[in-house]
Amino acid sequence: MRDIQLGHRKIGTGHAPFIIAEMSGNHNQSLDTALRIVDAAADSGAHALKLQTYRADLMTLDLEDGDFFIGDPNSLWKGQSLYRLYEQAYTPWEWHKPIFDRCRERGLIPFSTPFHPDAVDFLEELDVPFYKIASFENNDLPLIRRAASTGKPLIISTGLATIAELEEAVGAARETGCRDLILLKCTSHYPASPADSHLNTIPHLRHLFGCEVGLSDHTIGIGVPIASVALGATVIEKHFTLSRADGGVDAAFSLEPAEMKQLVSESERAWQALGGISYGLTEKDRQSLKFRRSLYISRDVQPGETLSEDNIRIIRPGYGLSPKYLGMFLGRTASRPLKAGTPVSWDLL
Repeated sequence: MRDIQLGHRKIGTGHAPFIIAEMSGNHNQSLDTALRIVDAAADSGAHALKLQTYRADLMTLDLEDGDFFIGDPNSLWKGQSLYRLYEQAYTPWEWHKPIFDRCRERGLIPFSTPFHPDAVDFLEELDVPFYKIASFENNDLPLIRRAASTGKPLIISTGLATIAELEEAVGAARETGCRDLILLKCTSHYPASPADSHLNTIPHLRHLFGCEVGLSDHTIGIGVPIASVALGATVIEKHFTLSRADGGVDAAFSLEPAEMKQLVSESERAWQALGGISYGLTEKDRQSLKFRRSLYISRDVQPGETLSEDNIRIIRPGYGLSPKYLGMFLGRTASRPLKAGTPVSWDLL
């Protein structure tokens, strides 16, 4: 599978995982906080920063009851209407340019999740290098087609979608001009449980759709995304905040700067550890051969004396013959005097 270019970085199994810090609504309606989040993401070593581009009126209806009210007692956002939640969480469109400019100054790749075709048109004016389709929008085929029609790489989260629905989403993207597609395994409840992550889906998605696959993770901590690297995840997306104590719509399952820095370093370490299929010695291993077990004369032996387990032992270091040859020496006669500590070799017989 060929590499995908996202901004100035290449994506693929031959490269360290691409780490996305998602700001979402963690700016708490402060542009200054948003810019500080950009700086913190850059300092942590993240490779990209993602916004969400919508307005409440493009997301839902301004109604306070029925289907439009969040009454689930287990929801992080219980007691709010959808409209009020999106008003609270959205990033003002006039903030996008200063945020994107700060990202580019700090070496981050800025991009966004559009939630409406109008948002795609707006983001095109800002020259975003690629797009992300959120889990809750992966059944919005007109939106997928609009994003794909730009010809830019497209990331699609898989949460909530059946295989049949993913086939429709992938088909819509590819039929409309998307050549570079990345699917992100995603569990769409907040915060998510590791038990619901089902990371073994990652290689299955790669096989089914012949594309790069990563993880959009909503669990607490970094254990799940690190595990995803071992299963082939090449992109990892995590929500990001300056401090969970600051609150915010997504703060509860967001990483703080020190955690993001750890995710960047440990995900790369996990990727390095994958290597290739390898047996036997590496060059560095050869230096450790001397600490292996081998056969040694364990006490002084006179010429003609019978070799036995009383005077040959399997010990460290590894300069003698392999322990598997012990039986070939037991019961044989020493051909010359042997001092304790002599490595066993064939010329002793």
